[in-house]
Amino acid sequence: MTATTAARAVNPLREGLRLEQTPPPCTMVIFGVTGDLTHRKLMPQLYALTIDTPLPAGFSIVGFARRNWSQDQFRTEMKAAVESSQTMPVDEVTWQSFAQRLDYVSANFDDPAGYTKLKEVLDRLDQERGTAGNRIFYLATPPSYSPIILNHLKESGLAERAIPNDNARQGWTRLVIEKPFGHDLASAQALNNEIANTFAESQVYRIDHYLGKETVQNLLVLRFGNGIFEPIWNRQYIDHVQITVAEAIGIEGRGEFYEEAGALRDIVQNHMFQVLSLVGMEPPSTINERTVRDEKVQLLQAITPLRGASIASDVVRGQYGPGWVNGRVVPGYRSENGVDPDSIVETYVAMKLRIDNWRWAGVPFYLRTGKRLPQRATEIAVQFKAVPALLFAGTGTLAPEANVLTIRVQPDAGISLRFAAKVPGAEMQIRSVNMDFFYGTAFSASGPDDYARLLLDCMRGDPTLFARRDEVETAWGLATPILQYWARSPRTNFPNYEAGTWGPPEADALIERDGRRWRRL
Repeated sequence: MTATTAARAVNPLREGLRLEQTPPPCTMVIFGVTGDLTHRKLMPQLYALTIDTPLPAGFSIVGFARRNWSQDQFRTEMKAAVESSQTMPVDEVTWQSFAQRLDYVSANFDDPAGYTKLKEVLDRLDQERGTAGNRIFYLATPPSYSPIILNHLKESGLAERAIPNDNARQGWTRLVIEKPFGHDLASAQALNNEIANTFAESQVYRIDHYLGKETVQNLLVLRFGNGIFEPIWNRQYIDHVQITVAEAIGIEGRGEFYEEAGALRDIVQNHMFQVLSLVGMEPPSTINERTVRDEKVQLLQAITPLRGASIASDVVRGQYGPGWVNGRVVPGYRSENGVDPDSIVETYVAMKLRIDNWRWAGVPFYLRTGKRLPQRATEIAVQFKAVPALLFAGTGTLAPEANVLTIRVQPDAGISLRFAAKVPGAEMQIRSVNMDFFYGTAFSASGPDDYARLLLDCMRGDPTLFARRDEVETAWGLATPILQYWARSPRTNFPNYEAGTWGPPEADALIERDGRRWRRL
């Protein structure tokens, strides 16, 4: 092989790797840029990306909101947001360079003139910064504004639908939309129809920050990148699975939002079903946006729907009352600002789900989430079946405990395998011990924040970690009958667990009637 031939063989690979790491220049328009999400997450993570990744020099951000700010005011507010997040130290020289990427459009979301001005700004950035018509529209707004913004993007000509195989078309357009994606199946379908009137599904990135967490992504590698796990990841070896999302905080001043949402809508329908689908899905033929999301949807479709009596027996709801958390007295949910004093909104949900397929037949999945629990912890616990006790029956020792594989999402992200070992000494004594892996100690770099990772994937055009329309609607199809049943059968005994405890007694009864117990966290 000549040197020229070798160069031709190597260069395409190197070029492909470069393109994978560096997205093309584009402009991100953030609607509702003055809101909490931008201050807490988006702007700090975009600033971090420009330093750590880095993003191309032409990458630009345009804020769109009703507040009457000047360009200088906008940049000052965004600097304060980055500084308060403590994501990384803000260097003045670096900030001045970043600030040149920021533009602001002040307008109401329903004002056509605002979109005309936005188009002028975007056209200017295409010329000055080489963004080439590549645009991301990020809806960081309350859901009620989504149809208004979508309609004006369409009417103004800013939202161009993707045209397959149109090589003459310049630039690309993408939409990022925050959860909640509706509040039940009907509203989710209506929202998706609104989106489909303006954007092709391939342009839509429904963002759920849980899928940006390293430990959640690592589920694919843990299962399919290790020969020791996949052969035993089934009903023959696994007794049950527990997924826990526990929060020590309350509603943090979001009383009005939580009164409309509740724990089932806020956590279970999206975050927990997303994690469940990754734990239970079949191996995809390859890792890409179509195959991974296909398998996730198939898993959700295999969950036995809960109806009527099964909801009454297999789903528990709770609401916290006053109590103690981390050594201080905290109020009950009904005493929080913006909450109805007689509210029957749930702050806790536990449920038992069954997956009706060959791999998981007979293996229950237990889910629980709640606010004002004793500690913050998110984990997936896969408990394997216990070994027969016959071998150790005559030794005078207790039978070994069942093995447990625990995937910790937060805090202290990592993986732990619990197994039996002999205690040193002359007698046969068995004790369970842990084999632990921690992200923080195993790797020198923690990787980008969940939002940063997902934003970067959107810029690169990789929707693998974003929710597809059929996935969202399938999840709502599972949650909506529960919401409807609760609406017909309101609880009368709220609050039914003290803040600082692990939830209502009915949640313990749910799992203990099967001869199992919730894990102690």
